[in-house]
Amino acid sequence: MDMSDAVVANSSRLKSIVWNDFDRVKKGDTFVAICRHCKKKLSGSSTSGTSHLRNHLIRCQRRSNHGIAQYFSGREKKKEGSLAVVTIDQEQKKDEVLSLVNLRYEQEQIKNEPVTIGNSSLDQRRSQFDLARMIILHNYPLDMVDHVGFKIFVRNLQPLFELVTYNKVEADCMEIYAKEKQRVYEVLDKFPGKISVTADVWTASDDSAYLSLTAHYIDEDWQLKKRTLNFVTIDPSHTEDMHSEVIMTCLMDWDIDRKLFSMIFDSYTSENIVDRIRDRLSQNRFLYCNGQLFDVRCAVDLLNRMVQDALDAVCEVTQKIRESIRYVKSSEATQSMFIELAHEVQVESQKCLRIDNPLKWNSTFLMLEVALEYRKVFCCLQDRDPVNMKFLPSDLEWDRVSVIASFLKLFVEVTNVFTRSKYPTANIFFPEICDIHLQLIEWCKNPDDYINSLAVKMRKKFEDYWDKCSLGLAVAAMLDPRFKMKLLEYYYPQLYGDSASELIDDVFECIKSLYNEHSMVSPLASSLDQGLSWQVSGIPGSGKDSRDRLMGFDKFLHETSQSDGSNSDLDKYLEDPLFPRNVDFNILNWWKVHTPSYPILSMMAHNILGIPISKVAAESTFDTGGRVVDHNWSSLPPTTVQALMCSQDWIRSELES
Repeated sequence: MDMSDAVVANSSRLKSIVWNDFDRVKKGDTFVAICRHCKKKLSGSSTSGTSHLRNHLIRCQRRSNHGIAQYFSGREKKKEGSLAVVTIDQEQKKDEVLSLVNLRYEQEQIKNEPVTIGNSSLDQRRSQFDLARMIILHNYPLDMVDHVGFKIFVRNLQPLFELVTYNKVEADCMEIYAKEKQRVYEVLDKFPGKISVTADVWTASDDSAYLSLTAHYIDEDWQLKKRTLNFVTIDPSHTEDMHSEVIMTCLMDWDIDRKLFSMIFDSYTSENIVDRIRDRLSQNRFLYCNGQLFDVRCAVDLLNRMVQDALDAVCEVTQKIRESIRYVKSSEATQSMFIELAHEVQVESQKCLRIDNPLKWNSTFLMLEVALEYRKVFCCLQDRDPVNMKFLPSDLEWDRVSVIASFLKLFVEVTNVFTRSKYPTANIFFPEICDIHLQLIEWCKNPDDYINSLAVKMRKKFEDYWDKCSLGLAVAAMLDPRFKMKLLEYYYPQLYGDSASELIDDVFECIKSLYNEHSMVSPLASSLDQGLSWQVSGIPGSGKDSRDRLMGFDKFLHETSQSDGSNSDLDKYLEDPLFPRNVDFNILNWWKVHTPSYPILSMMAHNILGIPISKVAAESTFDTGGRVVDHNWSSLPPTTVQALMCSQDWIRSELES
């Protein structure tokens, strides 16, 4: 706009303080407000008000922010105040831990005062941590801070925020990791019970491999908890000794090797790696029952491996069915013909044909299940259109797919029980695993050699799992007050026939041994030990030392003292009636309420029920591939990847709780 002939307007009636920074000029019939700092021209009409002028002054790059608060009206101050960031408490110590979860922040002291606009306050350091936390929480790339669009967005949203560099946001993420790690360490250090640890292998786009270790436990409020401990790179070419040493180093770094109850591995993890870790822990007598319950294999991983055997067995037939469905869905005319044929052969299914997602095996099962319902229709379509339907399965192939689909249906149902439970404690797995065991026995009797060989192959995998895990599953089932020993008495005769009684006795002997070991470390045992110590020390010349020949007697006296007077926790628990079965039963709440009645047995429940019999995340349950590091992070240095992955888990866990 040409302002050569503009004249300065009379400003005697302009009362707003905003006009201290603007000149009001008139050009013809139009009034223009010109910023005295940057010379920007805005509307100066009396009908336009002054809000736009105030907003410009707040953002004006050539104007000092000093005194800017005076341009906020009362209403605007109230609005800005409602969006304000919490100001810094300058009295706090600089090394105070910055909590980044649940939206509760402990502010660190910084050198520069926060920039204040009215009642709102920009805390630069707090905002930087907010940005880093957002990146961690949502898998955003660290270099997003260098993106032009991001810079423009932030500058328009809050001009007072000083944009950070890639290196700075990475350093902030590492600081968050260090401080949150200390918080997790303190929680685990104070935790009085035992901890189970899962070991998972992840891959990245560059084929590098990572080992993830996650701690699982039931806290003192009887809530299931899990925390990722480590996410470290591993070299598959390294020896088994080196892999086991990596795991032991991580456990000792967290100082939880002494608290370890069990470790959960993939079914293909080498026995040598597990044995080396167990031997190291057994040397210090850290493990219960001589380590019999230490080696646990993932139940869902077992199911996925058996599913893969089943899918491999029908791979060619599945492809034929997939192509047949693709042809039916290729045109409206073909779909209309298919629907017409369905009416002719009286197929009443309301399900729609679908193409599966090969990366999700349950979708392949659903495709086969629906296709089997339309088997007659496909055959009729082949008679009508033999050229395009030449790849349809034969009758024998249809029959075999039908049998194998029934296998897959059982695996889907069991997997859903494992992953959809509100309380995925160890007790829920025993009956489901036993049902699979019984079905495998029946499938191996199939007269078709093709089906029989598949069933034998799956059963071999299952028995390897059962040999390692059946004892832990049975103990967990006993701790369910709805079943106690009755589930063993129901399933074992079906599985083992005349040998069942002996095997049930073996399980019960382990339960008693486990109970006795817990009783030795319970508060009740401590009280008894103090009493025995007082009795012995009261006798002249009978001080206890390393040569005391009656120390074994003290242990014997403790273990047998319960039978002299009253029944043990275990005896009372098994004698009490079963708790009624209902849909909404929460076993952790039950044990929380009944801890005073069974103080020692509740310690067992803490440790056993917290074992993650399945370590697969719900969203990955049906995946046919392994877990993959997000491409935004996979190219970062290993230490940064670990910091991001662990911090993400810790922050999400706190937000969920």
